[in-house]
Amino acid sequence: MLKDQTMSVVLDGSPLKAMQSSHTHTAQTALSGQELSQEIKSFISGIDTVQGRKLSVREHARCAVRLLRSVPACRGAVLEHLRGVYDEHVSAFLHNLETESDASSGVSSNLEDIIQEVHGVLSEFICLNPRAWAPLVSTWAVDLLGQLSSKHAGRRVAPHSSSLNELLQLWMSCAATRSLMEAYSQSLAAMLSWCPDACVDALLDTSVQHSPHFDWVVAHIGSAFPGTIISRVLACGLKDFCSHGAKEQGLMVMVGDKGSRVPKIGSVVGILGHLAVHHSDSIRKELLRMFQESLSPSSPLSPTSSSTSWEGSPQLRRAAVPFLLQLAAMSPNLFGAVSAELVELLRPPVLLQLQALLQGLPREELDNMLGLAVHLISQSPSGGSRVLRFLADTATPASVIISGPTPSPHEGVREGCDRLLQMLLLHLHKLVFNRSDGAEVNPHHPALSQPKRLIPFLEELQSHVGELCAQTLRLERKRHLWLHQLLCLLSVYGGPSVATEALCQLLTQAHNPEELALAWQLHTTLSSCMAGLIPAAVSRCVAQIHTHTLGPRQLRQLLLNLAAAIESQDGERRGGAAAGVQASMAIQMGSAVSGHLHDFGPLLLHGDSAVSHATVRLLSCSPLPRASSPAHLLLLSRAAVTHFFMGLRRRVESGKVGRDGGQACEAVNCSVVLLSRLAAYSPLTLKAVLQLLVEGALHKGNTGLFGGQMADMSGAPLPSASVSRDIGASLLDINCRFGTVVNFSGSVWSVFHAGVIGKGLKVRTETQLPDPSGVMQNVQTLLTVVVQCCSSSGFDGSINSSRPPSDPGEPLAINAEAAKVIAVTLVENVCPDVANGGGSRTPGPLLLLSRAPRPPGHPAGPLGGLPGDVVHRRPVAPPGLLPPGVLHGGGPAPASGPGQRARGLPPPHPLRGETAAPGRVGVRERQWAHAPEVCLQLRKGAVLQGFLSRR
Repeated sequence: MLKDQTMSVVLDGSPLKAMQSSHTHTAQTALSGQELSQEIKSFISGIDTVQGRKLSVREHARCAVRLLRSVPACRGAVLEHLRGVYDEHVSAFLHNLETESDASSGVSSNLEDIIQEVHGVLSEFICLNPRAWAPLVSTWAVDLLGQLSSKHAGRRVAPHSSSLNELLQLWMSCAATRSLMEAYSQSLAAMLSWCPDACVDALLDTSVQHSPHFDWVVAHIGSAFPGTIISRVLACGLKDFCSHGAKEQGLMVMVGDKGSRVPKIGSVVGILGHLAVHHSDSIRKELLRMFQESLSPSSPLSPTSSSTSWEGSPQLRRAAVPFLLQLAAMSPNLFGAVSAELVELLRPPVLLQLQALLQGLPREELDNMLGLAVHLISQSPSGGSRVLRFLADTATPASVIISGPTPSPHEGVREGCDRLLQMLLLHLHKLVFNRSDGAEVNPHHPALSQPKRLIPFLEELQSHVGELCAQTLRLERKRHLWLHQLLCLLSVYGGPSVATEALCQLLTQAHNPEELALAWQLHTTLSSCMAGLIPAAVSRCVAQIHTHTLGPRQLRQLLLNLAAAIESQDGERRGGAAAGVQASMAIQMGSAVSGHLHDFGPLLLHGDSAVSHATVRLLSCSPLPRASSPAHLLLLSRAAVTHFFMGLRRRVESGKVGRDGGQACEAVNCSVVLLSRLAAYSPLTLKAVLQLLVEGALHKGNTGLFGGQMADMSGAPLPSASVSRDIGASLLDINCRFGTVVNFSGSVWSVFHAGVIGKGLKVRTETQLPDPSGVMQNVQTLLTVVVQCCSSSGFDGSINSSRPPSDPGEPLAINAEAAKVIAVTLVENVCPDVANGGGSRTPGPLLLLSRAPRPPGHPAGPLGGLPGDVVHRRPVAPPGLLPPGVLHGGGPAPASGPGQRARGLPPPHPLRGETAAPGRVGVRERQWAHAPEVCLQLRKGAVLQGFLSRR
């Protein structure tokens, strides 16, 4: 009976050709019939038929090798026996490593030559007849590798399964496993041209059974054949996915119960995950190619195409998209690798193809796919903003102008994206409000508390709050509702920091009341779970101002929005109880802004007039704080007064050029309100505002606003800088170089203030007189603000209001202390000598003395009996005579007192001037005199002339 079985194996028709080829190639191993019969009996019984003893492991293995060479039909039995030989070698190899003995001794050394001989025989057969031997050897080798990896995974010298590099080094140093790996690689290379699926199927089956101990094999094979393994693993996984789905519910995709329904998809995920470390680009391209191929119309297979290619099967093409969704759900890394390019790939034609593909699916299966897509989006760690923008753009209804009366050709696509977006918002709402809070779970043991579950989609969107707010403010149909709801969820998920950033962005970017209302809606939604949101948002806005992150246009819009929020309080009060919530928010906004008045105050002097106008509007309507630093109050008062005069000047300039002066007039009105409220705040601010107003009105830079003109020492109006030409001469510079320039000996010198020698006299230009109506308006505005400040109740404790008269026709009551402040300030600025009479007098301007020709008829004798080289000083220059500062003295005359003209003295002579009073103190030649006007005379007919110096 044994002989019959042996002959049937020998005469098997399928391996006969390989057997004959092997005999012709290795004639030296040919055995006779009797020897062949003895080898078969020895292999089956394990006993040497000649000597009658039991064969050793090495002898039994060599007998199997001889049978494999001589009778290839025995390959199944021989390969099964060789499993034990390989296992024996691996056990000895690991034992030697554990005992730290010499790896070249013992059983391992006796079996290693057998392993090499077996590998040589198998390699030879694969080369001679790959179609017969490659599928068999690949399946045997990969299955044996899986068994050996799982069996010896618990050995002490075996690394952990997660350490792929260490595992790979260990197993590749073993002759048995290295031989099996090389045999499988040779078989796979031989089958690539005609049937790679059989080899990859064996790899997937083994990976399912022996993962994760088998992962090192997958990593090594994938690195050797990346392109082939990736494409064939996906194809085999698709076929298995389709077959398992068809058995129960068609192509239904389920997130749970993956292992029982789709057994190979887990192995596909594992293999691609290992390959993604070094071949992520190839995986991404193959996944996108599978998606595109599944949507394109099917075509007949080309002669070069594989008969097992999935592209030719309509059933597999319909299952490709659900398969890819399932694959992405099981591996977030794979989804993250393709999500960015997948969104760019979903153009209108592709969306139409996808819609056509999914139309034939049952309703329940389609709902499952949408749920899986929502789950994928919410768990996507990157590209969330791009996915959100795509869904919002696609789901937004087309305008009437674009679509017209006929339905849009993409209406089905729009409805699908609309439904997907609504399901996403609902899913995110459940995730945000159902997260476990560790503090509530275990309040007594914080170390054991569980952190809140992360939502990758919202985590990625936290860095795009500004962009999300900008998209929300577009106020497009349905779009801003979706994005506003998402903004609320993101604020709740991210906490106060994200909520503050979102509210600050809305306050900065809103351009009209409708857009600004979205900020109040966000606050209304978040106020139930967050406190102090408005003060935090205002503080963040102030921080943006300090860091100069906002441009002038954005800064202006932010200030106007804050002002509009505070001003809405008055309108809401008139609106009744329905506007009570928004009125309370306006009160909170005003209170928050009042705490940062010292931060907004410097913006009154901003170089951009629009920013300064927005600032004064905000400060004029915001309440003043209950308590504030005196330094902050004084700085704010100075900035407000300076802005007031700047506003008057801009109003005049807008009237000259014919522009619309509405904004300038509004800025002046807001300045008046702000100054009135500052004056009513406290005695300190009242005094500061009034002093600054008087000083500003008397300042030479503001004389033109109230009808005055700037004049030089001679009383002539100064030309504007744009009219006068620069001759390169400065009287101040010349006076500063007195010792090197002025020479009193020699010829006559020119009069400095009249011109420069060689360049002629100064050109007298006609100055433009100010507009009388504008001057009158400015004077009236100045008087109005002064009267309002004087009539304010700053001295009786009121903070944020002025006290109006009981009768509208009755003039405002002037505060006595305020009037005193104005009087004192006027005296200090107009008559400093009187104001400072009790103290030391500040030295006045200095006089530089030089020689000039004596006018005709001028007396040569000294005046008043004083020496001839003494300069007589007078306090006031006579009007209508020579220019101020140059007075020619006359004869001596009696006087009733120092500096006074005698009674009955005739009027001053038109040429000689007024008679000098005797007994006055004078200065000598080449000295500096402290007086604004002088009467000068020297002997020998020379008259000294004085010039004001700014030293």
